Amino acid sequence: MPPGARRALDWLTARPVAHRGLHDISKGIVENTSSAVQAALEGGYAIEVDLQLTDDGEAMVFHDYTLERLTEGTGRVIDQCAAALKHFRFKACDDRMQTLAELLEQVAGRATLMLELKSHWRDIGPLEHRVAEVLRAYQGPASVMSFDPQSMIAMKTIAPHLVRGLVSERFEPTEEWQFMSVGQRLALRHGLQLPECDPHFLHYHVKGLPYGPTRLFRKLGRPVLTWTVRTPADREIAAKYADQMIFEGFLP
Repeated sequence: MPPGARRALDWLTARPVAHRGLHDISKGIVENTSSAVQAALEGGYAIEVDLQLTDDGEAMVFHDYTLERLTEGTGRVIDQCAAALKHFRFKACDDRMQTLAELLEQVAGRATLMLELKSHWRDIGPLEHRVAEVLRAYQGPASVMSFDPQSMIAMKTIAPHLVRGLVSERFEPTEEWQFMSVGQRLALRHGLQLPECDPHFLHYHVKGLPYGPTRLFRKLGRPVLTWTVRTPADREIAAKYADQMIFEGFLP
């Protein structure tokens, strides 16, 4: 990273980041909805949201690979077209699922956006191309990121001008990562694809800090953000080992 590049990325860490928007189910504000985004805007926070690919190649703002947890729909997001997804109601609010273009229109440069591309760990390219296409004319501060290094390696080629990050953790043998081999998990844990991915920033799990690779990353002048900060203990870790936090469940 050339001299001064760290200062050029100060906007990434200037404000605490609302995880999936400033959601609060007790108030009928569901994660990754326009209401959660609006609440974050009103609070003056940066905003992290998730993006999923649809059957017809659209980028939708939604976290889960399937619809059942949050909506009245069923099945996989990727098996539905954008129009069908917008038809499904959320269980706890009246919002409808947004496209990335609609999100950008809502935010309109008023807050930093951190867009997490939800890779299926295969078929890399269509989501990355669509996100880059929609972002092409956007003038506000925005970055892209993913757990999958291949997604950001692709984005490095597709849209090298976009600020890109890698989301990471220890990749323990939990149910979430059971589809991976031991070798794959170890490669991700130790950041073996960092040189090829060449991310501008890292998002690292707060429960995994402190950690050697994040220390090295910061020494190289690249920002580290940590997720998901929920408790006072998490906040202490974030303050000590990261440049900013991705939070939920409280107001920093």
